[in-house]
Amino acid sequence: MARIKPQALLIQSKKKKGPNRMSLTTIILFGLIVVLALFFLVSTFRHRSHRSSFPADNHEQILGADSSVLDMKNSDLPGYATIITPKGSITVELFKDSSPEVVDEFIDLCQKGHFKGMLFRHIVKHYVIQAGDMDKPGTIEDWTMTGKHYSRLDTSLKHEAFMLGTSKAKHDSRGFDLFITTAPMPDLNEKLIVFGRVVKGEDVVQEIEEVDTDEHYQPKSAIGITNLILKQKI
Repeated sequence: MARIKPQALLIQSKKKKGPNRMSLTTIILFGLIVVLALFFLVSTFRHRSHRSSFPADNHEQILGADSSVLDMKNSDLPGYATIITPKGSITVELFKDSSPEVVDEFIDLCQKGHFKGMLFRHIVKHYVIQAGDMDKPGTIEDWTMTGKHYSRLDTSLKHEAFMLGTSKAKHDSRGFDLFITTAPMPDLNEKLIVFGRVVKGEDVVQEIEEVDTDEHYQPKSAIGITNLILKQKI
């Protein structure tokens, strides 16, 4: 049997140990990759968790800011209006919270002078007085059932006396009429949007109610709104 030289044995030994060194290197590299992957996953999870909580907090802050702006806007709006007539003044409180859109439109029209000089078109005793720019024949007659039964109203009433409202019918600015009830109403919730109530000048409303009218409930002598003034307080 031939003897292997020492140098050849050394080379064979190195060849045998080579795979062990490669295996160790591979394990180390694999371990580093796993550690880096875990670190990346943890970092990504923390980042997403932080982002998911931020929009909720930010949304609450935005909602709070919007609410504060709305409250501020609402508090800046006039809360009362004084209707000046030849019979005297009528002060009404505006329902800014329950009828905000109608009150906004009413205030805008007031500032444009829309109601100045507006005539009372229909006056029904113990029922309602109506002021408007457009004459709508038949409307009041329909509401009072041709004027024959308004003195025999249902006792389960929805509207109180001395409430301020406008028609629910679609209309342009010229069609924004004013109604002031002089007695509780049984069924006008379907026709009127109530956006205020008389707080001073009920006697003036009653004086207007007493003027002479024709068979269509129209005043025989013209009477109207001299001016309308907005106020923050009475």
